[in-house]
Amino acid sequence: MDEELENLRKKKLQEMQEQTALEQQMEEQEEQQKQFDDQKKAILRAILTNEARERLGRIKIARPEMAESIENQLIMLAQSGKLKNKINDEELRMLLSKVLPKKRDIKIKRR
Repeated sequence: MDEELENLRKKKLQEMQEQTALEQQMEEQEEQQKQFDDQKKAILRAILTNEARERLGRIKIARPEMAESIENQLIMLAQSGKLKNKINDEELRMLLSKVLPKKRDIKIKRR
């Protein structure tokens, strides 16, 4: 009886330790993600004008995966030194027109 009780206590203690370790690991991952996002925002703030950032924010609301891709491309351009000046709204629109697929016109023919 005492051995069973002791085994149950050990098992419960081990489960609690594993749970605590898992929670700590998740917190660390969240903290790393937050730091990554903060760095990303800082870089975008440095390379985009206010209007361009607003446009990118609107795109992020409508198409998050597309905005993420564009942000990553802009950051890579900045880190490689290919961007000399801040990107304004007009330049961002030109970049978007090259990246985004063309809209298809839907024509309905009536008989």
